[in-house]
Amino acid sequence: MEMDETFETSSKPAREPPHFGNEIEDGMNRRTIKCQHCQSLILTPGSADYFERDQLPLMKQKKTKEADPETESVSSFWVVKDMFTFQNVGFSNTVGTTKYLSCADCEAGPIGYHDLNSRISYVALDRVSHTN
Repeated sequence: MEMDETFETSSKPAREPPHFGNEIEDGMNRRTIKCQHCQSLILTPGSADYFERDQLPLMKQKKTKEADPETESVSSFWVVKDMFTFQNVGFSNTVGTTKYLSCADCEAGPIGYHDLNSRISYVALDRVSHTN
């Protein structure tokens, strides 16, 4: 798989984490990816590449007046190069150069983010379900 320069230089090299090793086959998602909350289909098998990357806002935020959202370190992502690969994903309003991803059916999220500069989407492995 050939990666664009932005994607390659701004991320860590992929390595299979022990708790997600069964989900990765030939560097791609082995099984169907669904919403953890409503089981809506998000990605079909073999449609996303595995990669490691940065942080995401917490799915449940405390109600404060702070401008910056609380985040957590999320390193294992499915990479989707074409936004039309998704089955049921919603995109948030733009925040800087980022749009956050959510389930289009139940609006749970963020499950990942879309980088407007590279046009690459990242779905966190631990924020979705993997099923047969």
